Amino acid sequence: MKTINTRRSIRKYAKKEVGEELLNKLLSEAARTQTMGNLQLYSVVVTRSDEMKARLAPAHFNQPMVTEAPVVLTICADYNRTSIWCRNRKAEPGYDNMLSFINAATDALLYTQTFCNLAEEEGLGLCFLGTTVYMPQMIIDTLQLPELVMPVATITLGWPAEEPALSDRLPEESFIHSEKYSNYSAADIDKYYSPKEALPENQEFVRINNKETLAQIFTDIRYTKKDCEAMSEGFIEALKRQKFM
Repeated sequence: MKTINTRRSIRKYAKKEVGEELLNKLLSEAARTQTMGNLQLYSVVVTRSDEMKARLAPAHFNQPMVTEAPVVLTICADYNRTSIWCRNRKAEPGYDNMLSFINAATDALLYTQTFCNLAEEEGLGLCFLGTTVYMPQMIIDTLQLPELVMPVATITLGWPAEEPALSDRLPEESFIHSEKYSNYSAADIDKYYSPKEALPENQEFVRINNKETLAQIFTDIRYTKKDCEAMSEGFIEALKRQKFM
């Protein structure tokens, strides 16, 4: 069976180092992924020291795997290096804008996913931290990221010390559209989401949070409008400070 079909997010790691040679091999191989204009608009900050992991942890809401994983990787959208190259080659770059950030972020996320696939093929476990974009300024300050460098993804990496159950996924017909986008009816939503809602763990999640539906867990607790708006403002401010806006 393909590794992708059994992949799990790993949050507990064995007390075993990830070898420098293996990590460098994976980081190098991942660079063969797709890239905008063949510019490789990304940089990766490798964090191994306990001190630096402890300094990064608050930006990720102090999730334990940040300090417990042998390696933390922060993948950044990076137009700084390309801009310096241009200026050193008698070319004036104009990449201090939103389109350039989108291009660099796309490059960085393509690189991230390719790295994840390669690492899991080697038997490593990892967890993608969506918190990277919640409080980016803390990461920028901790890692001393210069202008035109923006953190977009974080990976905790190590040898798995757990084998959690596979998480559920929506059926492919729920997200594949033929020729043009087909919007969803109430019947479609019932068909695609009812199996997820019926899972015992999700029903228990709803019960212990005193909610009526699973959707309310997301709108009222996990990703509230207030929090999303506040963190959006913080992200935009960080983009401005990094000169992407």
